[in-house]
Amino acid sequence: MPPLFEEIDSQTSPLGEISLRKRRMPALGDRDIYEVKLGDEFLMSSMFVEAEEALSTLGLAALKGDNLKVVVGGLGLGYTAVAALKDARIDELLVVDALETVIGWHQDERVPLGKILNADKRNRYVLGSFFDLATNPATGFDPSSNGKKFDAVLLDIDHSPTEFLNAANARFYTTANLALMAEQIKPQGVFAMWSQNLPEASFEALLKTVFDRVESHVVSFYNPFQGGESTNSVYVCVKA
Repeated sequence: MPPLFEEIDSQTSPLGEISLRKRRMPALGDRDIYEVKLGDEFLMSSMFVEAEEALSTLGLAALKGDNLKVVVGGLGLGYTAVAALKDARIDELLVVDALETVIGWHQDERVPLGKILNADKRNRYVLGSFFDLATNPATGFDPSSNGKKFDAVLLDIDHSPTEFLNAANARFYTTANLALMAEQIKPQGVFAMWSQNLPEASFEALLKTVFDRVESHVVSFYNPFQGGESTNSVYVCVKA
């Protein structure tokens, strides 16, 4: 019988110890659940992926046209990136992550979706700080093409616009820095962002200082630990 718990990998990172674990839960159909932890904090679980996938589907649904070039900020367990690649209009996908360990788990296919991402020639991993690249439009997200513009930027790194994975990330959530990122988005392009919380009016107001249209979506999903529904949210912004 497979073990009920396994730590697949644990390594130091600039943000602290990061670990990849696999858990088998007989009460939930005996399926494998993959988890990522940073220190004692859970970053991602494959048990709850609906909102991460919705980040792609809702964000890309707001776009028109074909041959789309898209950036995903934050690799996690790959669910946002794989959901994006299901859109046949995608021509190029850059997945930006600051942690070499997380990219390595996918490249080495130690997580289930790594094989899918590695097999799709449209996908490319970029090792770097999303926030540094977002606020430097002269170089931008693509290390092989300075100043390239994209149709969409999909962000899933911080827990919410006011709860940060790293305290230094707070500086991104200003009109000035969001505007720098928006310089890298084509006209009528999209910025979309995941949050673990319900939509926050103050953040919607901030987004409206930069983007022409801002919509917030509540994504509900079943949570077996609570015996009912949980919610996350996705902000979708369109550039004028």
